[in-house]
Amino acid sequence: MWGGRFGEGPAAVMREINASIPFDKRLWRQDLAASRAHVVMLAAQGIINGEDAQAIADGLEQVAAEYEKNGVPEDLDLEDIHMHVESRLAELIGPVAGRLHTARSRNDQVATDFRLWVRDAIDAVDAGLAAFQKALVARAEEQADTIMPGFTHLQSAQPVTLGHHLMAYYEMAKRDRSRFADARARLNQCPLGSAALAGTGFPIDRAATARALHFDGPTANSLDSVSDRDFALDYLMAATQCALHLSRLAEEIVIWASQPYGFAILPDDYSTGSSIMPQKRNPDAAELVRGHSGRIAGCMTALVMTMKGLPLAYAKDMQDDKPPVFEAHDLLALSIAAMTGMVETMGFSTGRMRALAESGFSTATDLADWLVREANVPFREAHHIVGSAVKMAEDQGMLLAELSLADLKGIDERIGEGVFGVLSVDASVASRASHGGTAPDQVRARIAEAKESLG
Repeated sequence: MWGGRFGEGPAAVMREINASIPFDKRLWRQDLAASRAHVVMLAAQGIINGEDAQAIADGLEQVAAEYEKNGVPEDLDLEDIHMHVESRLAELIGPVAGRLHTARSRNDQVATDFRLWVRDAIDAVDAGLAAFQKALVARAEEQADTIMPGFTHLQSAQPVTLGHHLMAYYEMAKRDRSRFADARARLNQCPLGSAALAGTGFPIDRAATARALHFDGPTANSLDSVSDRDFALDYLMAATQCALHLSRLAEEIVIWASQPYGFAILPDDYSTGSSIMPQKRNPDAAELVRGHSGRIAGCMTALVMTMKGLPLAYAKDMQDDKPPVFEAHDLLALSIAAMTGMVETMGFSTGRMRALAESGFSTATDLADWLVREANVPFREAHHIVGSAVKMAEDQGMLLAELSLADLKGIDERIGEGVFGVLSVDASVASRASHGGTAPDQVRARIAEAKESLG
């Protein structure tokens, strides 16, 4: 491969550490697409003749058919996917295959192939997140009126609707999709033609290859083109944030499906049993999604550390850019699919949710708000009054709404009969009608907007 510069081949360990074909074979479709675009451009520019270009194009199609049918073989002596393609092409069409590498280097090849792969990965993730959002919206619409406890610090805080809770995750996924879209827009410049680091003396048309590969245009600096992996880091950072969101929902599902909470019933499809305890229904899918988030974050950190301090232009360290991206993508795609399936199929114990929303004095803030609105009490004073009411109800083993008017007036004379209109969980939820609030009408308004956005 190295021609006349080296008198001897590499040591066995060098062959093994230097070869990337075990993982970069995933780029074969992208490598062939970029090669097709390159050879068409070379012919159009008169750099190679039409007969040779056609032979190369036909040979590339045959390589593609072989890889599609049988997969990519692994020969460590050929190091990477680029040399595997070139070697097989030479076996098929002879020495003319060597003309394909005119005016390009493996440095701009891999930069182009990897951008194409990440672009495809973003498109796949976006489709998965859109399906996840649709599942959330569908279940939120079913549960727009369902009352559940809202928590802070995992302590009962105020009653909310289940639809409102589910739509919070829709918003997270919306931001995730926007981050991936931003990453896609930034990466969509074509490095092909930057060659090893300095460009090429051949009269190539980089704009033509960029158009053929559906990039917005060619990259502007050849040094940056071959050494940039910001697009891979952008992908990993967006993937990490997305995985964190999925992990938060996974944790809630684990909690909701536990017997002390009893909010959710996971279907058999997304549960497992115990090897010793026959009664168990374990939320393993949710737990694995939660665990995958750590691995995805680890992949992001790995590439950050690989790129830290690398001088321009290309360095072999960058061969390690692909495994973390591939691993993170596989884990994220699986996590999105699993979470979508769980959202679509899990059941909800709405009676249990309502019962716990009614306990824990979750309408205490509504009593304070009533004192502010109806009795002109400063909020901090109202807060103190309601604290006394909560203590009384707790001492008597009652809900706030079960205290008598006399009890409440004993705490503060300004409390009147009208207060009982705000102490139920239904009244509390209905009153939270500010934009983005938990009132069912607000939840349905957000669902309508989401459905229109999703199409």
